[in-house]
Amino acid sequence: MAKATFAAGCFWGVEDAFRQVEGVTSVTSGYTGGTTKNPTYKDVCGGRTGHAEAVQIEFDPARVSYLELLAVFWKIHDPTTLNRQGPDVGSQYRSAIFFHDPQQEAAARASKDVLIKEGVFKKPIVTEIIPASEFYRAEEYHQQYFEKQGIKSCHIQ
Repeated sequence: MAKATFAAGCFWGVEDAFRQVEGVTSVTSGYTGGTTKNPTYKDVCGGRTGHAEAVQIEFDPARVSYLELLAVFWKIHDPTTLNRQGPDVGSQYRSAIFFHDPQQEAAARASKDVLIKEGVFKKPIVTEIIPASEFYRAEEYHQQYFEKQGIKSCHIQ
């Protein structure tokens, strides 16, 4: 198994999108990229932890590639809006790829470069590409939120 970590706005919709991908074995909603140890949802929403709402994905590279996961990432959110996705505003909703090794970093940068070169987005891409750091699992009620609430989707594209 391999790991991938992405932030693309509210983690509920991001988690759900990646759970639909064949070869993904688990998706965990949580917080990463900040300085506060063991943050709570309330802490992160307060905007002072530096953490983003993110998902950590375990996947089988024999069934789905990291490049395929990157394609899903770019498709499910707007990487041109700084610190916001739809109605959600704040640095916790930023767009970020947290790479786990040099190969993931290279793939992430190359995929971003292709999107820029091809002019896929009309505005500049603001997605951060940074090393993965400590990932803190979100509270249980955030895990598989859509299933628990009987919701089919949220505002992600």
